[in-house]
Amino acid sequence: MGPKTVLVVDDEAHVTHVMAFKLERAGLRVLTASDGEEALEIAERETPDVVVTDLQMPYIGGFELARRLRALDVTSDTPVLMVTARGHVLDESEMSQTNIRKVISKPFAPRHLLEAVLGLLGDPETSAGVAAA
Repeated sequence: MGPKTVLVVDDEAHVTHVMAFKLERAGLRVLTASDGEEALEIAERETPDVVVTDLQMPYIGGFELARRLRALDVTSDTPVLMVTARGHVLDESEMSQTNIRKVISKPFAPRHLLEAVLGLLGDPETSAGVAAA
């Protein structure tokens, strides 16, 4: 069995790069998308184990992406980590329509992102590799 796959979605290329770099160093397979439309296409084709998405993006935002991922058969159980601008809060009724399992605020430490993703993966073997990342 190969490495777990994480789909990282953000319209800011430098943020996507930082997230992808940290996750790849931990041994994860990382796919990237610059908006929700592109992410949906990739998710249907690649069925990632976790999706990390920004909330505010053009075309399809992170919340709508998470809602649509839950509606697709191949990603209906895929956990989503939402990255938001500091102070933006999603309420329980919004989150119940999605598979958003965790929300972290920007700016964030790359290590916190990695810990959150590994927590969503729930994979002790993958989590053991965090020390090296």
